[in-house]
Amino acid sequence: MTHSPIPWWRDAVVYEIYVRSFADASGDGVGDLRGIRSRLPYLAALGVDAVWLTPFQPSPMADGGYDVADYRDVDPLFGTLDDFDAMVSDAHELGLRVMVDIVPNHSSSAHRWFQEALAAPPGSPARDRYVFRDGDRPPNNWTSVFSGPAWSQVPDGQWYLHLFAPEQPDFNWRNPEVHEEFLDVLRFWLDRGVDGFRIDVAMGLYKDIGLPDIPEAEEGFRSRSPIWSQPEVHEVYRAWRKVLDSYPGDRAAVGEVWTDSAEDLARYVRPDELHQSFNFAWLEAPWSATAFRTVIDQTLAAVPAPTWVLSNHDVVRHISRYGEGSLDPEAGPARGRAAMMTMMALPGSAYLYQGEELGLPEVKDLPPEARQDPIFARSGGELPGRDGCRVPLPWSGTAEPFGFSPEGIRPWLPQPASWAALTAEHQEADPVSTLAFYRRVLALRRTLRASLPGTITWLESPEDALIFSRGDLICAVNCGEDTVPLPPHREPLLSSGGYAPDALPPDTAVWLRA
Repeated sequence: MTHSPIPWWRDAVVYEIYVRSFADASGDGVGDLRGIRSRLPYLAALGVDAVWLTPFQPSPMADGGYDVADYRDVDPLFGTLDDFDAMVSDAHELGLRVMVDIVPNHSSSAHRWFQEALAAPPGSPARDRYVFRDGDRPPNNWTSVFSGPAWSQVPDGQWYLHLFAPEQPDFNWRNPEVHEEFLDVLRFWLDRGVDGFRIDVAMGLYKDIGLPDIPEAEEGFRSRSPIWSQPEVHEVYRAWRKVLDSYPGDRAAVGEVWTDSAEDLARYVRPDELHQSFNFAWLEAPWSATAFRTVIDQTLAAVPAPTWVLSNHDVVRHISRYGEGSLDPEAGPARGRAAMMTMMALPGSAYLYQGEELGLPEVKDLPPEARQDPIFARSGGELPGRDGCRVPLPWSGTAEPFGFSPEGIRPWLPQPASWAALTAEHQEADPVSTLAFYRRVLALRRTLRASLPGTITWLESPEDALIFSRGDLICAVNCGEDTVPLPPHREPLLSSGGYAPDALPPDTAVWLRA
């Protein structure tokens, strides 16, 4: 790995791999580490700098692996530690960094500690590793993120907290043993060569010690909440930062921080805490020049090392979000390409979600019997859950499994027949495909990024458009319904769609040399 004077994570493009749905080498219909290893050259050719792997540790899979039963091993479904080591080695040889998910807010109910807690009496040290309370009724009115109550009762009458599924009991981070356990888990994976961590539910961990009720109007991911963003959580990340800094090679951590405040987000990335936190305000913004500018201004003002992300394994894919309400079936894909191009022009790092480079839409018509997300089950089918963005990738061929699994194997979620036109193989042969577009954007960004400053300057633009400069790069995006004029420039560099020399059509972005 080459060493850069600027830490690699500050301007990296990181590609999220949802392990279950990326590539299946074993032939069981589920993605695995050997499958990832086989596709690393594709990712290197795409032009990303790093990969982030969702959890692959032993798990009953009550929540797709985010219910970890053993933090220091690989689930046989995905392979072995030897497979992991080989994958990391190959990634590094190709110039790719490797980040792995760590899940510190909760474990699986199958974790050895929780099983010991269930076997131990109330008030025991084993139960103190989790949040247990006495009472004839739930200790408070907290609800699970996955719907339903956040408390479950065990046979002896005590209640335990699970902010997600009942199979995901929350750790008690006021117990020093929990702290030591996770410091050791970090070292275990750092010793195996990982370059960093994505921290699941990073704003969780600590809860208000009094466990007060929450008014219904104040539910959700808020910076002022007895559940989220408690001040003690920052001491955890200060300790983790010391561990990361003790290893060579700019090891990094990015937090999954859902919050309603850019100022709260900034607290997680102070110089002695996390390196970065996800900027979900960008992901949540509608297709709107005003909304985009608000997020950009607030982010750059508050966060020293910004990140930008449009999709991940928890949300509806962005080309489907952007297409909602439009009668034009091409609006979503066009807006998705334009938003990606805008994101890549901004200072900071960018996170891609597997399949967005193929222009994959959300799969909204999965049959109920195929859905596996606990959100669908716990809401009684009222909420579709997240399976629609987790459908396995189409690599090749004209029918399921589209090269994801060996021929004749059904993937763990069904793939739409229409994806035959979206396979990586099909797009390789098309110079105007979404895959070709992503490769061009990432190649040009890599060429330019060392010369670009970490600030932007807003240029005069029509109401429904954004135009900004970053050094001698100009980025313009048209979110409106009418063609808009482009600013003076020396030459065009790249466009997300068609454009005239001095005019930008709707749902299009362009890079210009100032």
